[in-house]
Amino acid sequence: MPAPLSTSNPWVGRRFLNDRLDWNLLRTYLVIGQEGSMSRAAARLHITQSAVSQALKRLEEQLDCVLIARSGRRFELTETGEEVLRIATDIYGDISRLGTVLESRNDDVVGKIRILTVSGVQAPHYDEFLADFHEAHPKIELEVEVMGSSDIISSLLQKTATLGVGLCRLPQPRLEQRVLFRERYAYFCSQRHRLFGQQDLSLQQLANENFVSFTSDQLGGNLSPLTLFRDQQGFTGKIVASSTSFEEIYRLICAGFGIGCLPIHLVRRDVEQGLLWRLPPDEGVVDFDIQLLWHREQKMSQAETLFLDSIQHMLSIREQVPDSLMFK
Repeated sequence: MPAPLSTSNPWVGRRFLNDRLDWNLLRTYLVIGQEGSMSRAAARLHITQSAVSQALKRLEEQLDCVLIARSGRRFELTETGEEVLRIATDIYGDISRLGTVLESRNDDVVGKIRILTVSGVQAPHYDEFLADFHEAHPKIELEVEVMGSSDIISSLLQKTATLGVGLCRLPQPRLEQRVLFRERYAYFCSQRHRLFGQQDLSLQQLANENFVSFTSDQLGGNLSPLTLFRDQQGFTGKIVASSTSFEEIYRLICAGFGIGCLPIHLVRRDVEQGLLWRLPPDEGVVDFDIQLLWHREQKMSQAETLFLDSIQHMLSIREQVPDSLMFK
């Protein structure tokens, strides 16, 4: 392995800074290090994965050292790579301070962002991001429409929206996706149901109960793991009511139509207030990732690009502490 770049040699340092430093290559490497993935780095930079790989190769040639040790699809930063990443991070922080000089100019960014989202999204970090983004860019308008995950994916593939927030169980070749947050589903019933308030229930005691179900809770749908769970447990109850909307599923469960699966974090307060009763299994049924989705080939406006870059930056910071993304 070539020797790492020595910053203790003034001549080498001056020549590197004056003649050989290519910030575009260094920034690409910074994003690779932050994302831990060539494909995610390409998505964040809005370039192809091949372009990311070529940029890394050119940077390694300029520095005459290996930054990343590859093993199949996985890679790790070398010791030199870690040092260069720290330097790149410091440089990026210094450049970011230029934002104060351009603040008035950034405030002039105008445009509209169309977001398609599933119902019942509750994520404090997403709410905080929207508040901060609006404060920083008050002239950018948001248009938010609620629809089912399958309709969101269809609309994004047709390039009729900027971003989507929903379930995407199977990867879509033309869509980029990042986990916005994770939610765990569990069974619940309401005060009108005969199982309400019963302690020490077993899964077998749910076997004959009728269900309230999301429309996508079917084989091939985004919530199909719920169907698979029922089949694996030998449940024989019928689906007596269904909807694409969380609010309507909640309403039907409260009306006593049957038991149903709901995201735990969305109904925690209802359980505490005695409106819903948590049913087995104690560990819940299944986890679902709510994804941030966008079309990788869609030409975006300045406002849309700014929004996408900003929310990805927020998610990159949160991914450093992945446990905080799960609602238990």
